[in-house]
Amino acid sequence: EKGAFTGAIEVHQGFFERAEGGSLFLDEVDSLSPAAQTRLLRVIQEGELERVGGKQPIQVDLRIISATNVNLQDKVDEGLFRKDLYYRINVVEIAIPSLKERPTDLPALVQLILQRMSHKHNKAVESVSREVMQKIRAYHWPGNVRELENTLERSLLFTKGNEITELKLDQLKHSPVEINWKQ
Repeated sequence: EKGAFTGAIEVHQGFFERAEGGSLFLDEVDSLSPAAQTRLLRVIQEGELERVGGKQPIQVDLRIISATNVNLQDKVDEGLFRKDLYYRINVVEIAIPSLKERPTDLPALVQLILQRMSHKHNKAVESVSREVMQKIRAYHWPGNVRELENTLERSLLFTKGNEITELKLDQLKHSPVEINWKQ
């Protein structure tokens, strides 16, 4: 609300208000602080919220879609995620396997990502070579779709023409980091 704190010069609608009548996507819901979990639970249960500095409850009607890459039940068992919130957000569970478990999705994902990145960077890259697609299919993608996006974007930026013919994959090294301290 206007005047709620220094610099609050106008009313600001939050994510929940702006999603009224639609959907709100909460990524990595497992990383919410205990205080945020409590506030989220209240909004879900009561269907209302209050703006910072506000005195009136605001009714909200929206669908919440949440995502995580960890087992939330394990977080509940460890006392790191509220059980009541878990049951509120876990109405319909959709498990999406990692990329390494669904290699048939890779061509379509590559095409979609290339379209988006070509538009973003004003390039005319339309495809990847057969050799690049073989590398993509053979790689295990520990970073999942985000890693695929970053890898394709990096390659697209340096591609001349309409086809990616070279692809540099990140190979994570699991060796200890050495720090040399000078005294």
